Amino acid sequence: MASIDDVGIELDMQPNEMILYSAIIGMASLCVLIGSFKSLTEKTTETMSASDAWMFPLVGSCVLFGLFMLFRLFSKEYVNMVLTAYFLLFGVTAVTGTISDFFQLFVGKQTDEDKALIDAKIKIPFMSEPVHVWITMLDLVSFVIAVAIGVWYVMTKHWIANNIFGISFSIQGVALISIGSYKVGCILLSGLFFYDIFWVFGTDVMVTVAKSFDAPIKVLWPRDLWAETYEFSLLGLGDIVIPGVFVALLLRFDAHRADHAKSFSKVYFWCTYLAYVFGLVLTIGVMHVYKHAQPALLYLVPCCMGASFATGAIRGELSQLFAYTEEVPESEEAKEGEEGKDSSEGKNSSEGKKEDAGEVADEDSGDESKKNK
Repeated sequence: MASIDDVGIELDMQPNEMILYSAIIGMASLCVLIGSFKSLTEKTTETMSASDAWMFPLVGSCVLFGLFMLFRLFSKEYVNMVLTAYFLLFGVTAVTGTISDFFQLFVGKQTDEDKALIDAKIKIPFMSEPVHVWITMLDLVSFVIAVAIGVWYVMTKHWIANNIFGISFSIQGVALISIGSYKVGCILLSGLFFYDIFWVFGTDVMVTVAKSFDAPIKVLWPRDLWAETYEFSLLGLGDIVIPGVFVALLLRFDAHRADHAKSFSKVYFWCTYLAYVFGLVLTIGVMHVYKHAQPALLYLVPCCMGASFATGAIRGELSQLFAYTEEVPESEEAKEGEEGKDSSEGKNSSEGKKEDAGEVADEDSGDESKKNK
């Protein structure tokens, strides 16, 4: 996870610095808030298992060090060209979804299948189930706008265009990724806690990659908005998405406790979400005092895990919290698959009967015509 970088400021906080800190905290916390509530209505595309959580810091370390070596061995411009193209492909999709959600606040959610321009299921390699592609006119307009923003970013590398992609990535990531259960979430955050500390304090790899990686994987804000030449402070998307999926899980746990009622108490969510915001403030405060890059997860992980654990302990619901899971048992998946197969066979059988009935009707009408002759 890329950390917030050193902003090189004095101990006394200036107006520019207050704007800078407020913007970074505001962007990150808003992404987590929107993504969490969006996760209540979205079907998750990826669910993490315990083994995935254990391996994540190791895989992340390999990828991080691999990028570090790429920037050392090859021209930064060529590496960024390839990586930018890769992330723009997914970025346009994320921006399209985010813009579409924004438009739906004003025109309403389009669920009528008659409004779909494209409605099909596409089989994608390495995915167990086909992806349902359902595109409306609103989606098409959103896609055109997203492509225009992508062209703007490629041509200018403007920080606002970068932030549009970064914010969209974060919102969609928090909404669509499930960590499976509270226990898996604790394993994931604990591993990344040590991962972040090592790569920020132990080496210069994290900061070097974050500053060299010229792709929309971070949110930026100018240290001085009125300066002729901008210098930026940054926050990596990992410090938004990773704690964000944990916070979103607790919102869904609140909904689960209320048996998915339309209105329910969000005590776990709000306690953990406010702890996340406090963790961001603490990260920036330490960075402000010591004038050194800080591993954000060093502060965010204890805040988020501590707040959720304390809430469960105070309410006497720790057993429910640790038992909560969103993983679908294999038996249920098999049952759903069989039901889908039976449904499909039933549909085909029904169509076959209709065809047979049609053939019989044609034969009868043919016999009658012969008699009349």
